[in-house]
Amino acid sequence: MSLNCVNLVGRVGGDPDVKYFESGSVVCNLTLAVNRVSRNSDEPDWFSLELWGKTAEIAANYVRKGSLIGVNGSLKFDYWQDRGTGANRSKPVIRVERLDLLGSRRDNEMNASGGSGNYSEF
Repeated sequence: MSLNCVNLVGRVGGDPDVKYFESGSVVCNLTLAVNRVSRNSDEPDWFSLELWGKTAEIAANYVRKGSLIGVNGSLKFDYWQDRGTGANRSKPVIRVERLDLLGSRRDNEMNASGGSGNYSEF
């Protein structure tokens, strides 16, 4: 048996980076700051998020820097070769399957002209 499940709640670090492809697919990339409950410092943990399809479109329309969101997804790694040094590099990325817009209605209106709810690619 294997299990790859990630659940996070935090604040978005910047406005969504959205890309549309000729095939009709859409991808949205975000960063998410999550505070640890047991941590003594004020520094959050930062996560890279990748959303596809309808979930990506919802994020593009309703999520802005500072938005409080919850996500469910799986952990994957992106691999590439550094152009300058030729070194192999990798980065952990959360592939989001479900997006929950959290926070107050006022927060959502200020961040993206209204709206709140749960959105899933499935």
